[in-house]
Amino acid sequence: MVDSNLAFISLILLFPISIFIFLFIIIRPRGIKIPIKGRHVFITGGSSGIGLSLAHRAAAEGAARVSILARSKSKLEDARNEIQLATGIDVTVYSVDVRDFDAVKKAIEDAGPIDVLVCNQGFAKPEEFENQEMQDIKFMIDVNLMGTIHLIKAALPGMKNRKDGIPASISITSSQVGQVGIYGYAGYAASKFGLRGFAESLQQEIIMDNIHVSLIFPPDTETPGFIEENKTKPELTSILSSSSGGMNADEVAKKALDGIKSGSFVVSCNFEGFLLALATAGLSPQRSSLIAFVEVFSASILRIVALCFQWNWYSSIEKWQKTQKKQ
Repeated sequence: MVDSNLAFISLILLFPISIFIFLFIIIRPRGIKIPIKGRHVFITGGSSGIGLSLAHRAAAEGAARVSILARSKSKLEDARNEIQLATGIDVTVYSVDVRDFDAVKKAIEDAGPIDVLVCNQGFAKPEEFENQEMQDIKFMIDVNLMGTIHLIKAALPGMKNRKDGIPASISITSSQVGQVGIYGYAGYAASKFGLRGFAESLQQEIIMDNIHVSLIFPPDTETPGFIEENKTKPELTSILSSSSGGMNADEVAKKALDGIKSGSFVVSCNFEGFLLALATAGLSPQRSSLIAFVEVFSASILRIVALCFQWNWYSSIEKWQKTQKKQ
């Protein structure tokens, strides 16, 4: 009987171990480390919020050059002075609208070859889709999605022609609304969900050039942009989005830069984001055998959790709508 129990326990233990070994063998792309020290780091949306915090961190970690791009020249100058005062690094600034491909291309040509490109610009104006102006929807898609495409299209030739053989990185700042749709964010979600499909396809195209894509999914983050976002946010959107905790820009920047350096494709910024990444893993690439193991064994239970969230959200919507009709 004892021998039978030991055999049964061994069989139970052997199954997950076998799965882990299998995942370790098949995981593609392989794990990688992206150095920051001595590299040229180019950050968009770098004049405030997450982008400014990322620029501070890149400079503090010994980047040879830090370039930041944004629309406001005065904010860029303030950011440059702030970073130089804190780190002693002289930052190059580019006042450019990412919607203008020709202007983006010229700025990147002037900046020279980029080792770590961080596409961090973004704009959100939450509002019920039926009430939202088309110009606002178009602006979000042009800045968030097309702006990122413009930047990578312009930077890619120089990044592919690097001669040092050191891994390079392209990171794209999405949003947790780029993983799951939320009431009031239809137009914004369209721009952010598009980034995921673009990033997955792009990684396959440039993996043999030793360029590695990271997709960053911040939660609500305390930034000047978030303050503006809250001015139009519907009441019901605030109720539903409160299920995920917020963060400050420095916290997100640390998580983002750590994810970039580890070459992670999906970069989550808090525990809720990690669970959301597991629940929405789909066919995204995964470099970590351990995280892949967790994804495989948590898939079923997380689907149940996701359905519970959906039940809660739709119940809240139904309750809120009934309340509005009574007023």
